[in-house]
Amino acid sequence: MNYQFDFGPVLEGLPELLWGCVGTLGLALSGMALALIIGIGGVLLRDSRSAALRWLVISFVEAIRNTPFLGQIYFIFFALPMVGIRLDPTLTAIIALGVNGGAYAIEIIRGGVQSINKGQVEAGLALGLSRPLIFRLIILKPALRAIYPSLTSQFIMLTLTTSIASAISAYELTSVGQAIETNTFRSFEVYGVVTLLYLAMSWMLMQMFARINARFLSYPLK
Repeated sequence: MNYQFDFGPVLEGLPELLWGCVGTLGLALSGMALALIIGIGGVLLRDSRSAALRWLVISFVEAIRNTPFLGQIYFIFFALPMVGIRLDPTLTAIIALGVNGGAYAIEIIRGGVQSINKGQVEAGLALGLSRPLIFRLIILKPALRAIYPSLTSQFIMLTLTTSIASAISAYELTSVGQAIETNTFRSFEVYGVVTLLYLAMSWMLMQMFARINARFLSYPLK
């Protein structure tokens, strides 16, 4: 093996890679925010009395969950201009991440809501609590406890999925790594560092979510 490792060019481009991490987290945060909006709206429609709306949500969830994200982001990026809608790569990536994450969020949130015993809601009504108060005190926090691990896992997965957005030249870590690799031809070194940066981001997110859970959502110790 005659390959000579040289991390010098990668270290020179480290500031750019760190900014790429910022771009990755920005895409993930924006995409997850959109996913939550889609998820909450989808749950309301999924449990509506209209069979057509229920069928529409079910079809959306199945279509997104059973097709690759790369195909979804390409469809948005190349299909929308055919009907006169042109989006820049970053906005396209956010929409694609939000749509993809929203399909999973619908099922996660729906599962959390269904985990609440209806008897608790009825007890709140019997005590004279208003419906907003019942939602805040009886439904919201227990439901968050139930879905929090799944939602945080989905957010971390969405953060890693942003790497596919490099296929349409959205600004994030992998696209920055590709640019550095193209200029330096140090493929192993560049993508080795990129992989470590993704690992570091995932670990930091897991630690942050664990602290939030311990501080706000865990049951008090007796």
